[in-house]
Amino acid sequence: MRTAVFFVASPLHYLAARRVALDHERDSRHVLVCYNRVIEPLIREADWHAVVGIPWPRFEPLPGPFGRHRRILQNLRRVAEAIGRAETLVLHSPVFDTEAVNYFLRALPRMTGAAAMQARILPDGLLNVQRYPLSRTRRIAQRFRALRRLVSPMLHYWHFSGDRIGTDASFVDRIYVLQGFPHRYDPLRTVTLGPLAELAEPLPAKAVIDEVEPAGALVVGQPLVGFGLMSETDRVRTSQEIADWLAHECPGPVDYKAHPREGERHELRESGYRVLEIDEPLESFMARSPYRVVVGCCSTALFIARQIYGPGVRIAAFGVDRVHFKGAGKRENTLALMRELSIEVH
Repeated sequence: MRTAVFFVASPLHYLAARRVALDHERDSRHVLVCYNRVIEPLIREADWHAVVGIPWPRFEPLPGPFGRHRRILQNLRRVAEAIGRAETLVLHSPVFDTEAVNYFLRALPRMTGAAAMQARILPDGLLNVQRYPLSRTRRIAQRFRALRRLVSPMLHYWHFSGDRIGTDASFVDRIYVLQGFPHRYDPLRTVTLGPLAELAEPLPAKAVIDEVEPAGALVVGQPLVGFGLMSETDRVRTSQEIADWLAHECPGPVDYKAHPREGERHELRESGYRVLEIDEPLESFMARSPYRVVVGCCSTALFIARQIYGPGVRIAAFGVDRVHFKGAGKRENTLALMRELSIEVH
């Protein structure tokens, strides 16, 4: 029995894991391991053979002495029970330099009787655009984590070097990447996922919107004036440019997704836009709700849209030259990344 295990902590991880399960592990048993409650509303348990939640040991240790140590052991037992007996394990995670996941690499094969184990990297969006070499501090931390083995032999930390995500580690044989996203990994070890919006079966619908025809455009809001990133004059100009561009390039209904910290101001909303009221992460909503274009200023949501939709949807940014970026070189880095991801800059 081949069992694919997916460790996820964000909506993007979850959507990528589902894509991998459907396209690349179709004949495997699928076990989903969640270590962040934020994704619980997305999960449809019928899509998985087993779903198990594990608290992050660092933030939710068990009460009493050595609570973090005991939490790791408890998590190992819970995941091993969900897997049952296995011949081959394929462990998927966005990162392996963390005590919340690394100990599973050596412990799970022993606990499930698996004769073979493979590890693979799930995409983590912007984190994969550049490499993050393990610092001296992180390498020392790996050594300290190895000391747990003196107390519990099952906790055998697998040291590695190079990129802290684990893309250079000997136990990783495949790196999944997002379509259209740049990366610096060995092309012989990477596999590109299809657009995450094309799941075989839709996620549960939770959007509360008027019963009108589907919108062709999504405008993502941002507290530009509210956060001191733009003057009121420049905000008005940027918002009007977006509206004029949409009227020419994508006439028809327009949805507006307000930023959680915009309040009632809705800085980029123009008359006629339909406000989206959703009680789920934007990633999962977009995965079920394809648009022809997604527009904003310099919101992270534009990058998320590219991650979800792939190259087939137009993503456009307006007013970036008017934003007061905080930090040297941040404007240049933002613009460079937009160009790399084929986000139109107007």
